[in-house]
Amino acid sequence: MNSLAKKYPEETARILAQYPADQKRAAIIPLLHLTQQDDGFISIAAMNDVADLADVSVTDVASIVGYYTLFHDHPEGKIRLQVCTDVACMLRGAREYLTALSKGLGIQPGETTPDGLVTLEEVKCLAACDHAPMFQSQIGDMIEYHENQTPEKTLDWLRSMSASVKGGES
Repeated sequence: MNSLAKKYPEETARILAQYPADQKRAAIIPLLHLTQQDDGFISIAAMNDVADLADVSVTDVASIVGYYTLFHDHPEGKIRLQVCTDVACMLRGAREYLTALSKGLGIQPGETTPDGLVTLEEVKCLAACDHAPMFQSQIGDMIEYHENQTPEKTLDWLRSMSASVKGGES
């Protein structure tokens, strides 16, 4: 039996029941959300499980994981900061903002702080170009936009959130 279906029999059945049998492919994104909820990322084995349930190739699933900024294929920090550096945001200072964040955190985009707390990512188009520089934060299932940012403002927010996240650990 598929390990995702074995671990979440009711949830996978509910998701698959929402789509016609010949359109199981439509269930990929909800199945990926289900898969990612435990570990915060989607492993190759989990992609195989989703592919099996949706009756598609694992390459199809991997391409979806790679395309959407809310899906992750490897472990990352408890706090994810995603900074858009697309052209419109770049014209409003996003490149300099990202560089300053990298320096403030001591990591490059795509890296995680040594304590495993923060991952900084450079992404394309978060659909808030007129409010750049901006970032999207992801902490567990909580996703927020933070617009009209400065590096100082973001690093202050991050210190506050880091204390909250660390305080929640036991």
